[in-house]
Amino acid sequence: MEKILNPSVKLKYSLDQDDYKNILALKECCLEKENVTLKLELDYKLSRSLNESIGINKINEFMFYNGKTLIGYVGICQFGKETLEVNGMVHPEYRRQGVFTRLFSLVKDEWDKRKSQQMLLLSDRNSSSGIHFIKSTGAQYDNSEYDMFLTGEATEVTTPKPLSLRRALNEDAKEIARQNAIYFQVNSSDLILPEEEEKHGTEIYMAEVDQSIVGKVHLEVQNDVGGIYGLGVLPEFRGKGYGRDLLMKAVEKLKEKQVQQIMLQVAVKNSNALNLYRSCGFEETTTMDYYKLTK
Repeated sequence: MEKILNPSVKLKYSLDQDDYKNILALKECCLEKENVTLKLELDYKLSRSLNESIGINKINEFMFYNGKTLIGYVGICQFGKETLEVNGMVHPEYRRQGVFTRLFSLVKDEWDKRKSQQMLLLSDRNSSSGIHFIKSTGAQYDNSEYDMFLTGEATEVTTPKPLSLRRALNEDAKEIARQNAIYFQVNSSDLILPEEEEKHGTEIYMAEVDQSIVGKVHLEVQNDVGGIYGLGVLPEFRGKGYGRDLLMKAVEKLKEKQVQQIMLQVAVKNSNALNLYRSCGFEETTTMDYYKLTK
């Protein structure tokens, strides 16, 4: 264990390039010690900070330094929702010295200033220290999510009518919000603007049959890994193979970008989606547990 000789805390509303590099270096140190997943959303955060003005009255980035070395980090993500998502890490050589406790106390202070009534604390199920800390806060288990990676090939799919993907426009924002409410019970007054999201590296596609919208999917590429998110088919079009067709067309789009891996995330309790993804060649790798704190 290394002693903390010159501690300091940096609080920021968004990341710059230096913050990004320091946090990535800390993440690499942590992953060398433990085989866990950290859902930090750094690329998403950096792209937003570089492309738009973020309200400086909110603190989202909490960094603990020993001299010039970053040894602890906690970040807040909101994704346009009311609920905050919190994840972080401490350098393996500086643990058990109150670093994460200090940062989390600052996160709670920030939460108290916001209207958000709920905060989700995230940890890879394999991180015993992460789960132990979260339970010590009094947070209650809420749900779990699998990371799944494409490892095989899907069987052929047949649909009553051909499905096509169309790049979403800002005028699709209300429809995207409506579908998010149906699929994920996400209700937010902040609309996702597809043309703005594309500036941050996320492409949104509307799935259409005979020029009628039947679903949607979000695609993102980070560090040669293609991600599939927000995929869903409207209830009245389910059971006809459109979900499988939409997924495979999303895979094709990512393969065109020559990504090294393709992944997606799915709630453990969503058995229908889980079975679909397995049948299309995806396999579970890690489990992220979500614990909820309520004001």
